[in-house]
Amino acid sequence: MANPGKPAEVKRRLGAKGYQSAPKPETLVLPMVADVPEPPRALGDAGLELWHRTWLRGYSWLAVHTDIHLLVITCEQMDERIILRDLVLADPFAWRERAALRELEKSIRSNLSLLGFTPTDRMKLGVAEIKAETKMEALRRRQAEREAEKVIVVEQPDS
Repeated sequence: MANPGKPAEVKRRLGAKGYQSAPKPETLVLPMVADVPEPPRALGDAGLELWHRTWLRGYSWLAVHTDIHLLVITCEQMDERIILRDLVLADPFAWRERAALRELEKSIRSNLSLLGFTPTDRMKLGVAEIKAETKMEALRRRQAEREAEKVIVVEQPDS
């Protein structure tokens, strides 16, 4: 049996012809949002909560002029979700409403993904999260602190 082929990532690292990475396009830096903008349309409680939470968490990558429309739609969907959920909980045989609720939830999830609110989408956007110190980093930090605290005491003989 012949040797299996190498993955494209390996060929790219080795510099094989045809696998060189394309030059990276220039990154456009968008101005960060200073304050939470007012929603352009009236929203219900759930939609307003999502509106504020989204702008507070995504201030570094959301653009006021372009992302605002998708976010308003998503917030309105969240308000609709509350109404549909109440209908489904009130009538266990409301299968049409239950199906509509599941479709609406898929749409909300998709829109939040488009706005960069999943780990995968944040990675694609190049937005890094500050991660907590790992156990190994904490161990190394404590070891360095202990080493810094060690004081060598040299006794001098009495003369």
